[in-house]
Amino acid sequence: MSLISKPVILAGSKGRKEVNALFDSGASYSCICYALAKQLEQLTELSEPMEFETAEKDSIVVAKYRVTLDFFFTDTPRRFTDEIVVIGDLSEELIIGATTMQKWKIRLDFDREEVLYDKKMHRLRI
Repeated sequence: MSLISKPVILAGSKGRKEVNALFDSGASYSCICYALAKQLEQLTELSEPMEFETAEKDSIVVAKYRVTLDFFFTDTPRRFTDEIVVIGDLSEELIIGATTMQKWKIRLDFDREEVLYDKKMHRLRI
């Protein structure tokens, strides 16, 4: 199993909302459903649409927009941020994919079904 769910707080220029994020090590990018993205942030049109394969054979979904959002785990004030691709008919509200996890050194412990991250690091570097 390469999926673990965990509550996160999403924050954008239009507001904040706690959602249950699906951490998916098999997803290339982080994705958010259209309605939630529009509620939290201005949508930015992609220069070219992106096509994503799904688990269903020969199934493709197309993304035309992106948003940049902050997210927080409920047990730490540490801020994580990333560009998230907007998908119209996404089965989950939010999927955190491999690129976001690599960027922020988020790891998945499948034996304990935990999402692991540094809760104390607040230092950002340029």
